[in-house]
Amino acid sequence: MSSSGLFSKYNRILWITAISGVVLVILFFVILSFQGLPDFKQLENPDFELATQVIDCKSREIGRYYTQNRLPVTYDQLNPFLIDALVATEDARFFSHSGIDVQALSRVAFGVVTFNRNKGGGSTISQQLAKLLFDRPDFTGMGKVKRNATLVITKFKEWITAVKIEKQYTKQEILAMYLNKFNFIYGAYGISAASEIYFGKNQKELNIEESATLIGMLKNPALFNPIRRPDTVLHRRMIVLNQMRKEGYIDRAAYDSLRVLPLDISRFNKQSHVTGPAPYFRAELANWLKELFKQEEYRKPNGERYNIYKDGLKVYVTIDLDMQTIAEEEMWNHMANVQKRYDRVWDGLDPWTYKTDDIQRRIREESLASMVRRTDRYARMHEDRLTELLNTVEEKYGLSLSDWDLDNLEQEAKKAGRIATLIKGKNISADKGRTYKEILNGELWNSLGPAWSQFKTDIQKEMETPVEMMVFDYNEEGEKKVTMTPMDSIKYHRRFMQTGILAIDPQTGEVKTWVGGINNKYFQYDHIEGSRQVGSTFKPFVYATAITLQGISPCFPVIDQPYTIAPGDGRFGLIESWTPQNADGKYTRQTYTLFEGLKDSRNTISVFLMQQLGNANVVRGLVHNMGIDSSMRRSDGEYRVPNQPSICLGSADLSVMEMTGAYCTFANNGVFVKPYFVSSIEDENGRVIYQAMREEQVALPPKANAVMVEMLKKSGVGFWDNKSEVGGKTGTTNDYRDGWFIGITPTLVVGTWVGGEDQWIRFNSLADGQGSRMAKPFFKAFLTQLENSPETGYDPSARFPEPEGGMDIETDCEKYNALRRETQEEQFKPVETYQEEFGDFE
Repeated sequence: MSSSGLFSKYNRILWITAISGVVLVILFFVILSFQGLPDFKQLENPDFELATQVIDCKSREIGRYYTQNRLPVTYDQLNPFLIDALVATEDARFFSHSGIDVQALSRVAFGVVTFNRNKGGGSTISQQLAKLLFDRPDFTGMGKVKRNATLVITKFKEWITAVKIEKQYTKQEILAMYLNKFNFIYGAYGISAASEIYFGKNQKELNIEESATLIGMLKNPALFNPIRRPDTVLHRRMIVLNQMRKEGYIDRAAYDSLRVLPLDISRFNKQSHVTGPAPYFRAELANWLKELFKQEEYRKPNGERYNIYKDGLKVYVTIDLDMQTIAEEEMWNHMANVQKRYDRVWDGLDPWTYKTDDIQRRIREESLASMVRRTDRYARMHEDRLTELLNTVEEKYGLSLSDWDLDNLEQEAKKAGRIATLIKGKNISADKGRTYKEILNGELWNSLGPAWSQFKTDIQKEMETPVEMMVFDYNEEGEKKVTMTPMDSIKYHRRFMQTGILAIDPQTGEVKTWVGGINNKYFQYDHIEGSRQVGSTFKPFVYATAITLQGISPCFPVIDQPYTIAPGDGRFGLIESWTPQNADGKYTRQTYTLFEGLKDSRNTISVFLMQQLGNANVVRGLVHNMGIDSSMRRSDGEYRVPNQPSICLGSADLSVMEMTGAYCTFANNGVFVKPYFVSSIEDENGRVIYQAMREEQVALPPKANAVMVEMLKKSGVGFWDNKSEVGGKTGTTNDYRDGWFIGITPTLVVGTWVGGEDQWIRFNSLADGQGSRMAKPFFKAFLTQLENSPETGYDPSARFPEPEGGMDIETDCEKYNALRRETQEEQFKPVETYQEEFGDFE
């Protein structure tokens, strides 16, 4: 063969090889493009889990809900120092390449060939973003060859995705997406959260060295961890600053001054849902939002429910952060003093045994046992020792056994008769009784019975063994380290007095402060919505009904003596006579005006008014119009506001929310505005998906309401040194279990309840346990702080409105008495005169 033919043959082979190589490369990339890469739809709408923000009435963030604490920022919102540091350090030619930096790759390749590993990396910012957009491969169990092959394939995937990203987004959008997506650890998802957690400030406020610190973490956040490796981080920060110098973003002088600065992470604060202001409110808000999004009208356009932990909503609430902060501070100070007084009273005494009969002792012991069953220690041991056996029993007998069931079985096994007693008392059905016997007669009980017995012995031993633990305390940290038994820790925490405090703007219904307890970390139960006996705070409703229906003057005289409502009286429907006493058990036999009767909380005066009304339903009707749903029933079937004359003394169990909302009627000229705490909600794109609607109704005629305001002003004594116009009413319940004070001003109504979690956590005397000592001092301190804090916007010069044409009912007692002597009339009209206009409540 001639040389020319041979050359032609090799030439064809080379061309075929080259073309085949190109085809194979193209085919390789085409195949890769279908191998789990993000498509354009995913790139257009990347699956970022975004935190939901809770924003107060003055546009300040109160807290967030999230699984990933991420708040996205746009390129225009990014701190320029962050952009400069990022580009200089990670991708100097970012604005000139198309996703793959050929020059950088060539440099890296040359370094590999020459065994020089100091040639830097070749990944562009677009490639690094690509890494974040799909899951990295799991190398577990892979051999060296397979691992290296997988790495190569992964790198090619990143290249393809980077090119796609460059086609889909602008350079500015890519920078913002990368910083928003990156996990800076410690719950800091994205640059916004990282800035807040590490430096306690908005990313816009970062200085150059702080920006360089965070950008330095992008290489490896675990290695360059400012908390655990400050020296390594300082060195990495210096490298970032030097890159900024090389690329012309800062000069040599700036670099020399910045490189020697210390690393300041003194404001590091790892965020969680528990920390921060208004924790009880945020917990209640989360539940409210979840219920709201169950409704079809508040779902996404595609019909899915919003997820507050992932969908990046903005929830605008009525809470005022300034007022909330003051309320929490004053609550802490007040409740610390209440607790000191309680501890002095109960020093050396045990509330679980003090002055108890057998029934009460059993109730309290069972209460403790119930709390033990809710502990993690109990749950873990129960799971380890009994779950498998209990599952086997359920599979065989179709009965899921509770601890109560196991105790019943154990008692029957020791001595027959327990099952018969339970059936007779209708505690269990006859069918369940037969299943009990089948279990006892079966082989499984031979294992389950001893296991249950041993479990109770061991859990009791563990609960009585001292261990080191953290417990709540009124110190700066809110907790302290102690050594005590788990059982003692339960008793220790149950002995703390609790509170529920709510402040509402009566004119708008906006909830301004919400304090559901003394410490959300150790006491999660929210006392704002929980029902407690209201005591004398209910009496103004009785007085208001009498004033409205009967035109009675607050100067009307009533003798402090026993009053009896007997069977057949009015429309009360009593079976037995009812003659309640005053709180102190004494009668002065002196004459009280209604002003004085309300101020001194004389029960006899309230009973007299209820007797004159002749019907508890008229009072129930009034409170219903004031926002307390009198048609609601308790779990036992009885009305929450009973149709009984005893409601005039506050026998009903109601919530702080209901009582505070009702008192807002007095402060708002007789108009009830339904309280609310969410103004509006926006989705991540700013689209409004919920807007609050004002709900109101007239509950009291303005002139009658004005009389009640005068009565509450004279009842709520002790505010003569305050700038505000103030009224209010205290409340104290049986055995001093609950102390209340509800204070009203023209622009803010504050309800305060104080008491124990358990009925036996209480004071032992009226002097200590009355509402004027347990609750009222908080209102006084809170109001004083508001008056001296202009940033809250509270207006102490506001005054209650006066009805047009003045009052029809005389409130000047000297004029009233003169008129009474002149006319010899009692100025007291029967209920029927106003019944048709006011209506009844059935």
